[in-house]
Amino acid sequence: MNHLKPNDFGPVIEADRAHVWHHMMQHKPLESADPRIIVEGRGLHVWDAAGRRYLDALSGGVWTVNVGYGRTSIADAVRDQLVTMNYFAQSAGSIPAALFAEALVEKMPGLSRVYFNNSGSEANEKVFKMVRQIAQRHHGGRKWKILYRERDYHGTTIGALASSGQAERAAMYGPYPDGFVMVPHCLEYRRQWEVENYGERAADAIEEVILREGPDTIGLLCLEPLTAGGGVIVPPEGYWQRVQEICRKYDILLHIDEVVCGLGRIGTWFGYQSFGIQPDFVTMAKGVASGYAAISCTVTTDAVFDLFKDDTDPMAHFRDISTFGGCTAGPAAALENMRIIEDEKLLDNCLTMGERLMERLEGLKSKHEVVGDVRGRGLFAGIELVADRTTKEPANEKLVQKVVSEANARGVIIGMTNRSIPGLNNTLCLAPALIAKSDDIDTIADAIDEALAATFGK
Repeated sequence: MNHLKPNDFGPVIEADRAHVWHHMMQHKPLESADPRIIVEGRGLHVWDAAGRRYLDALSGGVWTVNVGYGRTSIADAVRDQLVTMNYFAQSAGSIPAALFAEALVEKMPGLSRVYFNNSGSEANEKVFKMVRQIAQRHHGGRKWKILYRERDYHGTTIGALASSGQAERAAMYGPYPDGFVMVPHCLEYRRQWEVENYGERAADAIEEVILREGPDTIGLLCLEPLTAGGGVIVPPEGYWQRVQEICRKYDILLHIDEVVCGLGRIGTWFGYQSFGIQPDFVTMAKGVASGYAAISCTVTTDAVFDLFKDDTDPMAHFRDISTFGGCTAGPAAALENMRIIEDEKLLDNCLTMGERLMERLEGLKSKHEVVGDVRGRGLFAGIELVADRTTKEPANEKLVQKVVSEANARGVIIGMTNRSIPGLNNTLCLAPALIAKSDDIDTIADAIDEALAATFGK
């Protein structure tokens, strides 16, 4: 660990308590308890200011550090780039941006243009603005509405929250802009229709919303490839193919939000690729540079890009700027991050270790009645906890939080659906780095096993 001793961090802890506003947490308890300060990371492990070591099964708490901590080659790439050329607005190009854009679209057949931003929320906002501009210039102001899915999440800004199907995330931040319309979720475990082919039926529900709103008013369907923070939901067989058919039938652009799944999280470069679909927009952020620098990308097709090319109209181009989209650290880190994933064959490792993870989690389901459902792909998994398997009554949220705390006490950091869906914040979430080995998977599963027993009894 860092050469500093736990006692050396006293001033840091007090500075944090006095001045830092942390994300997604209530600060009242910090009046009498120390905030957690993470001071070092290596591989899958982090250390806090008290000297405690944890296996991080969340890749930085929010599914970001895909290639693990302590990658000196990424830090070196960023340092070398910054001393050469640190920043210039994206009205001009830069070497790492051009090279990363080229390398990225090589992994994304059918897509060709990359717009650089600095957060997933911002990447999604760019899509919404593009769609609204397309509606004004090419559809007479029609096809301006944006469809989004119940339980999906697309970011923290007002526009992104307007497109997020998580009521607790959106609560108290309205009123929201018009034109955002929700479609039903596709979680088969909590199915809304008793039919043989649930996947197709869930997709048909999207068409029903389109027909209700009017197909000539819908410009975009925005979906996560797997619903992430809404409970790690893998769309059922038949869903994605039918979604693609519906979008093409009604001339609706398809936007896949890969902020979580992008760059290998489920064993393919992008989540949509594992389902055999071809989107018009793909957004990404977290794993693009594994948290070593801020970067997000809005990627689209030549067909969309060409809609903004018209030198006879001064209002035709995309009149937008992302200030820190011009920072060269992001694409420099992203290039090295991509090289690591390729050279270390981390996509293959993700699939192999993902199989082991699901096998261990299924074992927990057999052992613990409180485990109602286990789902996921690659190194992204959810464990839905229930009070009763027959009725599927969700486990009490405070008890789910206790499982997280018990795992943490055993040196493993896991997560859960967090103040997102009223009454359904009952899914444990796992997303270890793509470098995870068998022993790491077993350590995670063993800690959850013990945490479940400590919380609910054997």
